[in-house]
Amino acid sequence: MLNKFEAFVIQAGERVLAYLKWIGYINSLVAVVLLIYRYGFFLTPEETAQIFRRIDVQFLIYILIFVARVSFTPNRLLFLRGHWFQVLLYSSITLYGSVNYLFGIKLSLFVFRALEMSNPVLSNQHFMSIYLVIMVGMVITEASTKISELQIKPATTFILSFIILILMGTGLLMLPTMTQGYESMNFLDALFTSASASCVTGLAVVDTGTFFTMKGHLVILFLIQLGGLGIVSFATFFATFLAKGVSLKHQSIIQDFLSSESLSGAKGLLRQIVFLTLLIESLGFIAIYFAWDDDLGEADKFATTGERVFYSLFHSVSAFCNAGFSLFTDGLYNNDTDKQIRKMYLVHFIIALLIIFGSMGFSTITDAFSPKLIRERIRHPWKKWKIGTKISIQYSMILLLVGTIGYMILEFDKLTDRTIIEALITSFFQSTVTRTAGFNTMDFGAMKDATIIMTLFLMFVGGSPGSTAGGLKVNTFVLVTLSSYGSIRGQKNITIGKRNIPTDLVSKAFSILMFSVTYNILAIFFLSLTESDKEILTLVFEQVSAFATVGISMGITGDLSTLGKVIIIISMFVGRVGTLTLALALSKSVKTNSFRYPDAHFMVG
Repeated sequence: MLNKFEAFVIQAGERVLAYLKWIGYINSLVAVVLLIYRYGFFLTPEETAQIFRRIDVQFLIYILIFVARVSFTPNRLLFLRGHWFQVLLYSSITLYGSVNYLFGIKLSLFVFRALEMSNPVLSNQHFMSIYLVIMVGMVITEASTKISELQIKPATTFILSFIILILMGTGLLMLPTMTQGYESMNFLDALFTSASASCVTGLAVVDTGTFFTMKGHLVILFLIQLGGLGIVSFATFFATFLAKGVSLKHQSIIQDFLSSESLSGAKGLLRQIVFLTLLIESLGFIAIYFAWDDDLGEADKFATTGERVFYSLFHSVSAFCNAGFSLFTDGLYNNDTDKQIRKMYLVHFIIALLIIFGSMGFSTITDAFSPKLIRERIRHPWKKWKIGTKISIQYSMILLLVGTIGYMILEFDKLTDRTIIEALITSFFQSTVTRTAGFNTMDFGAMKDATIIMTLFLMFVGGSPGSTAGGLKVNTFVLVTLSSYGSIRGQKNITIGKRNIPTDLVSKAFSILMFSVTYNILAIFFLSLTESDKEILTLVFEQVSAFATVGISMGITGDLSTLGKVIIIISMFVGRVGTLTLALALSKSVKTNSFRYPDAHFMVG
């Protein structure tokens, strides 16, 4: 009898497992709808209780699916070892359900009551919702590993992942409970906010701090984190963490996004990046938490400790991901009587450091600050940084210094109310954020034209490749500059750090520059038509800020017309996914390069 069952399992296994996966997808979809209904709409206590009774059914279905998968898997022990995290989750929820069914005791609720939580029932609901989100996330992660079966380019898949993230954020931000009051946010403003957060830009058509509720702030934080590292990066990380296998196409997407040198290195680099990101953001959160001035907020402090914790976490993530979103009105330029954020220079310095790390590039961070590599260089001094790391760090520091000195000199009259150290921190902070993140401690609408032009240059250059920053990228700018200078001198080969730069890399740099300049000119042209009532310099500033995903404005974002907002949304998206990536996704592959036409000679310049 046992042998017949084993034979049946082997024969029907693949077909049954396929059905079970689809059941899991449908169950996850129902779970998402229930969670959106619970947290997106204003419900009565009875309606909320009914939803959580339905959620209990979703948990039961997940457990039955997992048990069935184990039963129809030939090598069950190997399967359980490879899915230890799921085993832990499903075992825990099975224990919870069994105790609740047999004894009428909800273990998590019992714990929250024992901890004397102010609202143990609500805390239990949040806990169960998070648990369900984790289960849904595992199903989505497993589905993402099927990406290799799609007959589309890796660049297209990368772009589609951002489109999905933006649309998902738009839908969530339009829910009634995401904004203050009972009216939902309109579609265009929700799309603008979602695109700005997902593309880690920071431009906003509403006051982020006062317009959204805590739930809306959480959605924006979620979009910033996923947008900063890329939704495909997260899916790949959790796929490897859950022992799912990752396809070559999946790795190819990560290689392009992280600017990794090889496919084999992309997956290993991704693990380091996720852990490094969480570590830096955690350290930044702790530092910001203790850096707030004691006179901040009501009664000489934040209204609650929870508010202080959330503000610290939000600004840490927003800074490292170079998003530039702030929960204070007017951002860090805020100067209310009880919230003088503008004068909190220690907070500014910490945020600037987080921005620098985020804009440095993940491969650069791991190469320069990996404890293992540092130890190797101490033992073997001849082991140097990679050439890309050297360019990113050296020239980023040069641009940072140029910007700091520039703001000190050009806007000296606006810094006279500060000490020399405070003025230096302000200039350093503004030089840091103009190349990548949209925080500001100075009024750009009141700056000199020369300062605005310098800022436009810094924004357009941007941060380092493979980072959360936008812009042309430092390495691209350096390569184009050195190549142009070498061409003028008649130099055939471009060398950096005693290394020859391949011709195709130089061509790629010039292609990125050409795409970037062309797109910005076109976008500025259309903005000048849709926003004819505004000065051209403010439109140029807004467009470059959007394209470089910087997020600084001269104060016109909220006054843009419908078409103007659409243009800025597209610019933020193109700037985030990269003009070259977009071109590769839309272009057709060249069939052959095996032929060559005769050389042509004509005048240029």
